Amino acid sequence: MVPGADEPHALLQLGITAVTFAAHLAVAARALTRPNRTPASRAAWVAVIMLAPLLGMVAYLLLGETSIGRARFRRVEQALRRMSAAAAAAPATALAGVPERALPVLGLAGTVNGLPALGGNRIVLLGDEDSRADAPERDCRAALDTLVADIEQARESVHIAFYIWLDDTAGGRVADAVAAAARRGVACRVMVDALGSRGFVGGRRWKQLAAAGVKQLRTLDDINRLQHIAFSRMDLRDHRKIVVIDNRIAYCGSQNCADPEFRVKAAHAPWIDLLLRCEGPVVAQFQFLFLSGWIPSSGEGGLEDYPFAAAPAAAAGGCVALAFQTGPIARHNAMADTFVACIYAARRELVITTPYFVPDESILRAICAAPRRGVTTRLVLPRRNDSWLVGQASRSTYADLLQCGVEVYEYPLGLLHAKSMTVDGELSLVGSANIDRRSLELNFENSLLIADRTVTAAIRRRQEKYLSVSTQVTRTQVAAWSLVTRLVQNAVAMMSPVL
Repeated sequence: MVPGADEPHALLQLGITAVTFAAHLAVAARALTRPNRTPASRAAWVAVIMLAPLLGMVAYLLLGETSIGRARFRRVEQALRRMSAAAAAAPATALAGVPERALPVLGLAGTVNGLPALGGNRIVLLGDEDSRADAPERDCRAALDTLVADIEQARESVHIAFYIWLDDTAGGRVADAVAAAARRGVACRVMVDALGSRGFVGGRRWKQLAAAGVKQLRTLDDINRLQHIAFSRMDLRDHRKIVVIDNRIAYCGSQNCADPEFRVKAAHAPWIDLLLRCEGPVVAQFQFLFLSGWIPSSGEGGLEDYPFAAAPAAAAGGCVALAFQTGPIARHNAMADTFVACIYAARRELVITTPYFVPDESILRAICAAPRRGVTTRLVLPRRNDSWLVGQASRSTYADLLQCGVEVYEYPLGLLHAKSMTVDGELSLVGSANIDRRSLELNFENSLLIADRTVTAAIRRRQEKYLSVSTQVTRTQVAAWSLVTRLVQNAVAMMSPVL
């Protein structure tokens, strides 16, 4: 062997090691210094990066950031500026009969998108009033029946945004109604999440809508392409669920466009949801939310003034409501702040239903403090979650919640997918957002805050249906969990800021 023959190879190895080490430190520094990140999230990411250097760096590049891309962000900002000018010029409405404690919450939610609380709305919780507590899927079917009937009566426009749209009985009926509306000259625009509705957009129904003249959009369909991967989370999703018809009727809630049997995850069916039908000035806000997603992604112009140019008139004696959306481009912690504000507004009773409960520290502490302030606090979660990780992380909070006096219930009749919060029978929050990191930081979500006793009472009755068949979790049960069970739960919860 010739002396010194291995030197180039050694130098190459040294160079690779130095570059890898520098990259490792750079990614760790980015995780530590990225703005709008909680201390728990920083600690979790740094732990992953330091303990598993190569895997941790790759994971951070794929999942560590929430950027939607500079070009898309600029398009969204431009559209929002134009639409916000029209919103600012829209007439205000009286906020009669609003409980005093609700005003600060409405004010906070109004800062998220710059939209004010509006009075004079008619809001109805859809469902089958005669349905039994042990047959909740009837409420979901009845809600979609009403939606189809309204689409069949549309004369001007039908705008739909769903995270999941399935080609099943319900999904097919909605698609048929939209296609028929388009054929009779109604301007129809359909916006679905590219991942959540991937089967639908690849099937015959998507082609049916296109053939009928429906304008279509698959949102975030390029978010996992190579140019977006570095420092941009590849699994950002558009989780919104909005329907606006003729700028006169809006639908909002947790319900996707699918049967309760939800065949893509049939093992956890039925999926139990809430859907609200809205009329009045708040409909213009839902139109604003839909178009704020449609215009930047489709490039279609001339729609910026549409929500408020023909805004629905306020109805005498109607309720006060405010629609808003959150996501990667919204103010940091906007959704968490709204949840916390609602929780601290409670004086007598707080009831929360959510399928995915992995709260951040601020929400968990607010819920735990409620019973100690004398507030009867009930939390209803599904007994069997379609996400094993979420189920483990949720149960890691039980001991803390129960010790503080929170009543925790598990719903056994399917996946309780309804996302609702009622406060003192006077204030309610319904929408697409779960109490987990995906909804708090990653997904585009839409919510409706309602300050009205009648509407809140209807939502509270539906919550009572869930409670009537649910099983209350006791401190004795939780204390009996094995050490291994608790280790798994807490380990998953500790890593939830990364997931």
